[in-house]
This record gives sequence, C-alpha cells and structure tokens, in this order.
Amino acid sequence: ATSCHDTLLILRMPAAVIDLKQADDPRDAVHRAVEALAAGKLVAVPTETVYGIAASALLPEAVEHLIEAKRRDRKPLTLAIKSADDALDYVPNMSPLAIRLARRCWPGPLTLVVRDAHPDSVLCRLPEAVQNYLMPDGTIGLRVPGHQIALQTLRLSAGPLVLTSANLSGQPDSITAQQVAEQLGDSVDLILDDGTCRFGQPSTVVLVDGNHFKVLREGAVSRQTLHQLTFYLALVVCTGNTCRSPMAELILRRGLAKRVGCQPNELESRGISVRSAGIAALPGGQPSPQAVDVMQQMEMDLSRHSSQPVTEHLVKHADIILTMTEGHRQALIAQWPDLATRTYMYSTENRDISDPIGMSQDVYRECARQLESHTEHWVDVILEQALAEQDQ
Repeated sequence: ATSCHDTLLILRMPAAVIDLKQADDPRDAVHRAVEALAAGKLVAVPTETVYGIAASALLPEAVEHLIEAKRRDRKPLTLAIKSADDALDYVPNMSPLAIRLARRCWPGPLTLVVRDAHPDSVLCRLPEAVQNYLMPDGTIGLRVPGHQIALQTLRLSAGPLVLTSANLSGQPDSITAQQVAEQLGDSVDLILDDGTCRFGQPSTVVLVDGNHFKVLREGAVSRQTLHQLTFYLALVVCTGNTCRSPMAELILRRGLAKRVGCQPNELESRGISVRSAGIAALPGGQPSPQAVDVMQQMEMDLSRHSSQPVTEHLVKHADIILTMTEGHRQALIAQWPDLATRTYMYSTENRDISDPIGMSQDVYRECARQLESHTEHWVDVILEQALAEQDQ
C-alpha cells in the first residue's frame, strides 16, 4: 500500500524509430503510423520542410498530449488535410485567391490561414475541444505536406491530422529524426526516419482574407515567389506552340493591357499573366516565320518566343485554359479531369481554329483575324473574374 503522499510515476517507453530508407516496404511503416494515430498516439513524420508531430484530430486527448509534449502555449495548431480539393470541405467559402494558392502550392511548403465560420464546414464535426485548439481566433491553418510518407499517412487515416513542428516550443526545428528524438525523447510514440528534410526550414504561413494576403511567417516559399503565385493566369494551348497559341497569347495580352490601361509588358504588375503551350510541343522551338511576320504587321513581336509543352505544373496553375480545337480540350481533360470546369475553346462559336503551319502568309493572317474576333469575349471573362476577386 502507498500513502496519500506517495507520487505515482507513469513511465513512458522511448519512441520506436523506423528507418524508412532501410525498410523492406515503407508502406508497412505508414500502416503502423496510421494504427498508432488511431490509438491516440503521437507520431513524428518527415515532411518536405521540417519533421512534424501528428495527432488524430478526432481525439481531443491526443491533441492535448501533443501540446504537452511540445510544452506549447495556446497558439493555434495546423490541420493537415489530404489535398487542395479537400480544402473546400473545411472552408466552403474559401476565396478565389486562397483556392489559387492551394491549387498551386499543395502538396507543398505553404500553410494557408483562412477565416472559417461556415455552418457546412467539416470542421464543425470535429470535437469541440479540438476546434478550440485549431481555431481560437476564428481562423484555421491548413496544410497539405509535400512528402509522400506524410501524404500516405493522411490518406489512410480516418480523418485529418493535427500537425505541428517536432520540436520543443521555442527551440530549433528538427530536420532529422535524431533531432526529434533528442528534443522530444519519450514524448512521442513513433518516429518515421527519412533522413534530412529537403528544405530544412518551416513552411511559409500566409493569412488570406478575401483578395488580400499577409505573410505571417516567411519560410520555404519566399515573398517574391508568393506574390507571383497570386497572379491570375490565362493559358492558351495548341499543338506545337509555334504559331496559333503564341499568336493568341500576344493578341490576348494586348487586349487585356488595353482594357486595364497599361502596356502588354506591364500586365503582370496588374496581377494578370498570359502564357501559351502545346500538347505536343518540344521545348525551345522557334516560332513559325510566317507567324512572326503576321504579328509584326500587327505591331506585336513574336520573334523571341520559345515553345514549351503543356505540363502538369502549367495546367495546375492556370485559372482559365483556352484551346484552339475541341481535340486539344478533350486531350487535356482526359489527362487532367479536374480541368473540365476551366478549359474552353478559344472560338466562342465552339469551332476549331485550324492550324496554319506550312500554309501561306494569307492563311496565317486569316488565323490571326479569327483569334482577334474572339479575343474581346475572353478579355471580358478574364477581367470579370480577376476584378471580382479584387472586390472581395
């Protein structure tokens, strides 16, 4: 028997460490992490920035344990979710700017802080105590980590994860599993060791309020890069990116610049970018000489154009995609189905704009005339979308 003055000591075992580089199958480690999280345990996971501690957002006691392990004050915690598409489940009224940053940066080293007061938010289904940890001031920080192990763990978990840096509050970030063990010791139950983190610095934290953003913490994404990521991007697509789409790029850029009252080379300073690409283009190809001549006659310089292929990066960043033919549109949607809602034919009559390659200069002039006849419509659409964001 013990007296009432005796102290009960709860002994915790040192964290189990799994070296992912030595594992026969990393998926086994992921399954073990998912099981541990479901049981209310803490798991240290590698991310592309720094190591993080994860806890199930469905279990208040696990989140409380995480806070105790870090010796952290009541600063808001971050919620790790599976994808940019899932963000709208948590913040149904997310602004176009926030959606753009999520689409362009996730998975990746950006934490988006947005306001959330929507009754249909999945956040309302989390335990009230967890909601208080995540949203003490009415905002929620969301992150989709750009590391396959962290992503696989998220995708196999029953719900989202609370994720914070794997270090004691106020101490240096952990960029190796050894540093996690040194700082947190037996406070975590499992450490997944994947060597040194790629960036070795924390994510950039950005507060987005309507069409305005504020950098709360600069990290792996610089302020300059972040500013460029906020541009509205119109992408024009053809086959080889040597005549139709680069001609359309110049014509559309000139039309937009005229409407907003600037020179075409100043358009990005107004937050709008126009680019072109080809679904079968070779990088670095020269524009068609006839296209260069026709554009020169229209007082536009195409001579320095360099062809580029359509890439996942480009289409992921594009806010609107305009194709020369229905075949181009279908090819893009077949490869990236989520493009269906923002990919259109350049012709407002839904007719193909024929390829003039190998034809006479008169055919090129007719192609340019067709492009010009439809450009005013897309100037209206693009400016309506861009200006609607600015009014928020």
